[in-house]
Amino acid sequence: MPATRIFSTVAAAALGAMLSAPAAAQTQAPPDPPTTSGDRVTIAVGAASLPDYEGADSNSWTPGAAVIGEVAGHSFFTRGTQLYVDLLPDAPGPGVHVELGVIAGARLERTGKPDDYDRNDMGSQMVARLGKVDTAIEVGGFVGVSKQGVITSEFDTLTARVAFVHDVADAYGSYVITPQINYATPLSRGTLVSFGASADYVGKGYGRTYFSVTPAQSLASGLRVYDASDNGFKRFNLSAFAIQSLSGNLLRGLGVGAGVVYGRLLGRYKDSPIVRDVGAADQWMFAAGLTYTF
Repeated sequence: MPATRIFSTVAAAALGAMLSAPAAAQTQAPPDPPTTSGDRVTIAVGAASLPDYEGADSNSWTPGAAVIGEVAGHSFFTRGTQLYVDLLPDAPGPGVHVELGVIAGARLERTGKPDDYDRNDMGSQMVARLGKVDTAIEVGGFVGVSKQGVITSEFDTLTARVAFVHDVADAYGSYVITPQINYATPLSRGTLVSFGASADYVGKGYGRTYFSVTPAQSLASGLRVYDASDNGFKRFNLSAFAIQSLSGNLLRGLGVGAGVVYGRLLGRYKDSPIVRDVGAADQWMFAAGLTYTF
């Protein structure tokens, strides 16, 4: 497993989703006893089983971390290696809340050295010989809307959001648009579950960098030449997570969480030789960790 992926995009995404999905439900569940401040921060540390590269058919365990919180009415959370900050303060209580914020982060996909890849997996070794990809620095923004009090109680939350980021470091030199939808509900004062779906629409530079194989790369790796320089939907994801507070209150103290993410690569990206020939279009990720809220 490449060392640079210790806090990789997918591992952190799994842990981040475990926390960021139920943000509204965590911060708006009834406290016991009442608190005088809405400020709250939750930190998660744990491990995730994730594909060795996007499109791989083998997984490895790696540590990861995530954070979510609200200060002075402004919410923030990590999603993968990206930090989301909502610029619009949230009004307390049930109702409709609008999101408008900024995103900054890094994409670490295939940034490891060839020697860091699994030497016992032929596909990983062939992909490693394609060459190292530079770290992408992504900046952008998001807009969304959430409704608290949808089905089960005044504390469940449905959120729809669209995020846009662009690589400013010219690693892949393009953009990623990510529509997201999530439903979260507390089953009790100490238990919360969350279900989500998302998709990635990428620009030509993304496919060219992460899914194409040039003639020179074909000679070096043994993979067939392939051109994925096109814009389109790259993948969709479905997720399910649960958090159990060890203190009996989601708003404070230690907790444990676990979840699963299923992803499916699509179109030209699914047909890339790094997926079709030596990998898999179906991508499974599992995460478990400890949370602490203060």
